[in-house]
Amino acid sequence: MVAALAARPVAVIAGLLGIALVATSWRYGYFGDELYFVAAGHHLDFGYADQPPLVPLLALIADTVAPGSLVVLRIPAAVVTVAGVFVAAMIARELGGSRRAQIISAGSYAVAPFLAGGGHLLATSTVDPFLWTLITWLVVRWVGVRDDKLLLWAGVVTAVSLQVKWLIVFFWVVAGVAILIAGPRDLLRSKMLWLGAAIAGLTSVPQLLWQAHNGWPQLQMGSVIAADERASIGGAGGFLLVLALYTGAVGVPLGIYGLVRTFRLPEFRFLGITAVGLIVVFIATGGRPYYAGGILPVLWAFGAVGLDGRRRWLPWVAWPVFAVSIAFVAASLPLRPVDSLRDSNETADFIAFESVGWPQMADEVAAAYRALPDDVRAHTAIVGDAYWSASVMSLYGPERGLPAPYGPNRGYWYFGVPPESAVNVLYIGDNHIDQIRSHFGSVTQVATVDNKLGIHNGYQGAPIYLATNRDRPWSALWPALRNL
Repeated sequence: MVAALAARPVAVIAGLLGIALVATSWRYGYFGDELYFVAAGHHLDFGYADQPPLVPLLALIADTVAPGSLVVLRIPAAVVTVAGVFVAAMIARELGGSRRAQIISAGSYAVAPFLAGGGHLLATSTVDPFLWTLITWLVVRWVGVRDDKLLLWAGVVTAVSLQVKWLIVFFWVVAGVAILIAGPRDLLRSKMLWLGAAIAGLTSVPQLLWQAHNGWPQLQMGSVIAADERASIGGAGGFLLVLALYTGAVGVPLGIYGLVRTFRLPEFRFLGITAVGLIVVFIATGGRPYYAGGILPVLWAFGAVGLDGRRRWLPWVAWPVFAVSIAFVAASLPLRPVDSLRDSNETADFIAFESVGWPQMADEVAAAYRALPDDVRAHTAIVGDAYWSASVMSLYGPERGLPAPYGPNRGYWYFGVPPESAVNVLYIGDNHIDQIRSHFGSVTQVATVDNKLGIHNGYQGAPIYLATNRDRPWSALWPALRNL
């Protein structure tokens, strides 16, 4: 018999996490990707070079309802993170877990660094793990009650997930192979499953058509990400180490124990195979470690249920580990005053790093633009070297009286081409500056992003160039400048 949901203690865990996320959501500025999502939302389309359209749509809604409000922008992130705590408890409940197992499963979700820390930001990596958790709950429940309508709902949630990231495709492909190997094969014979798959496919048609029309840039991004990851973390060892850091002191041992338990339970062995298969696939394809994060909550639930009989020693181990994890999560939230980050090279606080100093950067660009002679300024476009720098100017430039910026990097390239009247460019940053030099008669540094806060946001000390005398029409030059 399935135990009652431990609603009150789970609500306390979820509520405390939600309060922490909302209470700290305003303290630092936009993370670079958030700036891009706001900019992308104001260029709303069926698809983008680097992600599907749902998160930009959420950013557009937030920026329309409350322009410039970080709290409103980040409410969806807090909501899905809090909801994930409940779903994690519900998975443990479906597996026959007691009240304590449900609390452990919920608590594991709440203290996982990549979930709790990521819950502070509106990002695809925040929304997608929750949807994976919801899908795995539906699948686990189906195994227990064999109600095929659950698989239809899994297809509907998959349709939503495909509007956030395409990673859920890997889950279903690997899970399908695992089910063929270990069962239950009845799942694959369900008409509701395939009806749900059809819904997911049909709702993805607009973005697939956008990708096809634009040369499938999302697939090209895969090789770019793989190169970045191999350069930054190396191979399988680096992937697993970073995944462990993202998972946390509670999540790692509980997840490993849960994985072992899935292989001991014939009806759930396919989930263990799926988890291992996903990690192998993401390592082989050069994916980011957090890509595998969505499969972890179900493993935590299996681990939590397996601990139900360990009554004597469990509290002595669990409470200290949870306390350490809570302290780590608290340290990852923007609790420190901005002034305390001044002249600091520390990047451990990943929420603070690259989340401050953007208005000051826009001030420097505005000053450099206004310092240009009138006849030069009238024929000069502002171009960011990367999608972050272009997005900074998209948000902060208009209030400083600046024209709309352009950017040749990733998804921003698709947001517009500079006018032919712009024979000059005020170029922010160093990325791909050699390409600019090769297509303009003169390139001179005219200013520096001298972040007066003294905080390292990725553009502190970045040069600002004036490139004059463009050598060809933008219609020919813009495609040549495009980069991922």
